[in-house]
Amino acid sequence: MPSWPFILNPKGHLLLAPLRFLWNATRGHRLAPWRSDYLRWRVETYSGQRAETLTAKSIMAFVWASRWELLSFLAWTGRLDREARKRV
Repeated sequence: MPSWPFILNPKGHLLLAPLRFLWNATRGHRLAPWRSDYLRWRVETYSGQRAETLTAKSIMAFVWASRWELLSFLAWTGRLDREARKRV
């Protein structure tokens, strides 16, 4: 079971980073994120499923099955974002 310190951060910075990533990744498809070309491409490269055949149901099934890996990925993107902001 993964640890959740990045969600429980009292400043909220680490919680906002995954939301910021998802907001940027679904640009143009915020009400239907499964239509996002970027997310479809990411699911295809990670799972091997063809992007053209992905449906909302298959993407949601993938998200549920890979939830811990995805949370870890989002935590990683948050760390990268914080490091990049420190250097600017």
